[in-house]
Amino acid sequence: MTPKPAGPPDGGWGWVVAAAAFAVNGLSYGLLRSLGLALPDLAEHFDRSAQDTAWVSALALAVQQAASPVGSALSTRWGARPVVMVGGVLTSLGFVFSAFARSLLHLYFGLGVLAGSGWALVFAPALGTLSRYFSRRRVLAMGLALTGNGVSSLLLAPALQFLLDTFGWRGALLLLGAITLHLIACGALLRPLTLPGDPQAPPRGPLAALGLGLFTRRAFSVFALGTALVGGGYFVPYVHLAPHALDRGLEGYGAALVVAVAAVGDAGARLVCGWLADQGWVPLSRLLAVFGALTGLGLLAVGLVPVARSKEGWGGPLLAAAGAYGLSAGSYAPLVFGVIPGLVGIGGVVQGTGLMLMLMSLGGLLGPPLSGFLRDETGDFTASFLVCGSFILSGSFIYTGLPGALPSCGAASQPAAPPPESGELLPAPQVALLSAGGPHSTPDTTC
Repeated sequence: MTPKPAGPPDGGWGWVVAAAAFAVNGLSYGLLRSLGLALPDLAEHFDRSAQDTAWVSALALAVQQAASPVGSALSTRWGARPVVMVGGVLTSLGFVFSAFARSLLHLYFGLGVLAGSGWALVFAPALGTLSRYFSRRRVLAMGLALTGNGVSSLLLAPALQFLLDTFGWRGALLLLGAITLHLIACGALLRPLTLPGDPQAPPRGPLAALGLGLFTRRAFSVFALGTALVGGGYFVPYVHLAPHALDRGLEGYGAALVVAVAAVGDAGARLVCGWLADQGWVPLSRLLAVFGALTGLGLLAVGLVPVARSKEGWGGPLLAAAGAYGLSAGSYAPLVFGVIPGLVGIGGVVQGTGLMLMLMSLGGLLGPPLSGFLRDETGDFTASFLVCGSFILSGSFIYTGLPGALPSCGAASQPAAPPPESGELLPAPQVALLSAGGPHSTPDTTC
């Protein structure tokens, strides 16, 4: 029998898993973010409103996140490798089916249900597996994997615009179906890892498999409520940033540049914030609340940008606002994943990741259609970004209820660091939420 390691290896094959998760993130959220460039073509072809076409991306996002606990449960039972490989096949089939769509209903099923279900099977298992390979450098590894979103958007935004101009939306979707087959290779790289603290047998019953018992923990419940509210606005730029740029007077490639600038800021911030969080200088929960609030303010700035004076310009104010939004949203992303192992323990990290994505889907399903509705009613996306930015600010305020999010009135004694399989961030009475830096974390204060 192969002996269990004393804890997460904090490197080694974990960096290969990080590279696989990087590609998974790029071929899921990165692709979904760039897909907004195709929505005007779909609205024109089917003669439908922006609200109707927004449901294509909204359904894909909602199904991907709402079904993430199913992907986590299957991964817990069968392992992440086969589940992710099957998800890659489903995602590709969804794009290929959508390339032959004759109505928006076909797109709802192809991109929304099929591709969304495939993404649900790849994302949570990949990120959950990555968390199991790292302890001290967990948030940095998570940030590295999550840069796949920004890098993919940077490359896919102009590439997709080129495909739309050259082959039309049908040809573009068909080629994207071929590209998403690379998810199968990503799944093959997810080597199983057995750690102390893992359950001796798979959970029995559907409720246990989905990890719903985690909601009995107060800290996780607070985290869940805040994350659901943040999800109401966080994904609106994925769908409507490019159309908003078009409404502000920019042409196709100018809108693609806006998406690319946001993607660059997003990618760079994920790495920097991941490194910062792992130093243990500031509690993870406090960083989560701060950067969540900055993300909401960034969306407000994007919505208030004035109309460009000429289509030949590059829209400097909108580029600046999109870059600020990208920096803050990118900083938020590794924190919301990095805080999970400390709230639920390393043994429940895959289930916790799936539940977190499901909670974001509750807001993600509301945000883009609401944004499209407000655009149809008001004539532009100003109200859309203001409302959705308010959702994120509300969720960030809820995060202040997490242990360690707010400084207290006196210094607290810090107990010995728990073993990695117990989670570095697990709250204890009279003790603040620690950062992922383990024994070198800076203690917070308490009364």
